[in-house]
Amino acid sequence: MTWHLGEAHTIPPLTVDLAVMTGNVAQVFLTDDDWVRALEAVHAQLTADAWLVYETRRVEDRAWERWGRDADERTVTIAGTGPVRHRTEVLDVDLPFVTFEHHFAFPDGTSLSSRSTIRFRPDDENRQWLASTGYDVADVRDAPDRPGRERVYLARRR
Repeated sequence: MTWHLGEAHTIPPLTVDLAVMTGNVAQVFLTDDDWVRALEAVHAQLTADAWLVYETRRVEDRAWERWGRDADERTVTIAGTGPVRHRTEVLDVDLPFVTFEHHFAFPDGTSLSSRSTIRFRPDDENRQWLASTGYDVADVRDAPDRPGRERVYLARRR
């Protein structure tokens, strides 16, 4: 297995049997053009009958409504650093887009924040984009560790 850091259209030419998008990365493509470019770039690297697998949050689950609650704040102890507090703050919901910020507080008083916007695409839209970029959807499953909250797409290259 070889890992490449970068965007799909910037990796060297490959021929692979499987491409996996993890961590809901499919939701960071905010425009249709960016999403199509990513799907096409992956498609170009796949062998005939190879697979693209990715997961994405279900819009109907409304996950953003759980983000930022007191229960969402947590502390993780990092070796050599100590306890780091983390919380999420939802800044804007304008579906299909949700903008949020992660806040981290370190034991030395340092604070870091990271702002993100993600796009929630419903199932029919995911299927449409896959079909239009050369994939056949073989199956859509629940994420095993988050049933009802995410869909896992198993798509075969046409």
